[in-house]
Amino acid sequence: MCQDVKAIYATESRRVLATLIRLLGDFELAEEALHEAFLAALEQWPEQGIPDNPRAWLVSAGRFKGIDQIRRRARFDLALQGVAELLELEADEDPACMAEDDIVDDQLRLIFTCCHPSLTKAAQTAMSLREICGLTTEEIAHAFLSKPSTVAQRIVRAKTKIREANIPYEVPEPEQRPERLHNVLQVIYLVFNEGYSASQGASLIRIDLCREAIRLSRMLCSLLPDPETTGLLALLLLQDSRRSARITAEGDLVTLEDQDRRLWDQGQIAEGCQLVQAVLRGREFGTYTLQAAIAAVHSEAASTEQTDWRQIVGLYDMLLIAEPSPIIELNRAVALAMHRGPDAGLTVLDAIAARGELVEYYLFHAARADLFRRSERWNEARSAYILALKYSQQGPEQRYLRRRLAELP
Repeated sequence: MCQDVKAIYATESRRVLATLIRLLGDFELAEEALHEAFLAALEQWPEQGIPDNPRAWLVSAGRFKGIDQIRRRARFDLALQGVAELLELEADEDPACMAEDDIVDDQLRLIFTCCHPSLTKAAQTAMSLREICGLTTEEIAHAFLSKPSTVAQRIVRAKTKIREANIPYEVPEPEQRPERLHNVLQVIYLVFNEGYSASQGASLIRIDLCREAIRLSRMLCSLLPDPETTGLLALLLLQDSRRSARITAEGDLVTLEDQDRRLWDQGQIAEGCQLVQAVLRGREFGTYTLQAAIAAVHSEAASTEQTDWRQIVGLYDMLLIAEPSPIIELNRAVALAMHRGPDAGLTVLDAIAARGELVEYYLFHAARADLFRRSERWNEARSAYILALKYSQQGPEQRYLRRRLAELP
């Protein structure tokens, strides 16, 4: 029975929490109520059996646990007595009668509340991982190499901000959704990127973060169909498809050029390509879809030599128009170098350096080093690899750079 409750917790706890936040109007109270509801399930279900609708049972139990908690607090704050009475009146509704759409809407409310623009990006990410993904404070701290106390304070401040600013727990009006959706997609992409290429530490990939980001993206696609939402899911699937080929058994980095493409996940590639093609046919797409299209071109090539670099450069040109950024410019320079030769890429990189941009970004120096190496400009390649090493904080990337440096004549 314990295993059954554990399995139900894994699949239902975030949905139950989202509904309890709406019913009780308080994040912390809802979390306490959720845990008390599962404790009650552990006590009652072994004798009474698992109910036909465990989610409804948990929502009902959690709601009454929350009301009990408010009544206990009302001994010290009479204003809460009225709140408890109001919640009891509303509690007449049978949770089993809740429509599936209501459950889905509650999850959508939770996503948009966690990503409210009045919260900082760091707070949005921490709140999203905690409340939507269900990661513990320690897991979030580990993911971002922060102290658990720092993450906990960030989450507490975000909840305080939501409460004091009376940020509504609701799906924003249609005219507000584009701005809010942009934040939601950014947070999901940030979570994936941290999993796909950890910014620091001994491991290059955090599989759990990649999976959480894909799960969130899938959920958002079902909750709020939108071309860019679909484009983001396609991008995540296509990038994640290369996971097994990106590191050796020892955890060392394998670049795209050297990856064994037989290890790429063909199921993810097929789904990602199908999604991105569908969005492109609609002609209403943005930066995530364009990045997904670039990933799709890579996924269709049998090797680096057979990659359609001309098409990739063209897609980067579109991406730069949509979202000018030195990072995108850097990626385009690498693609341009593969299409027209190293000198073409180095010219673009020199222009970025002349503007004083990306001077402490290790990938910028790593790209320059690689292009100098391809041009057999060994001394310049050596200097660039040393700079890349200086700014890299990731173990596998540092080992890769040292290996390249040692290979220079």
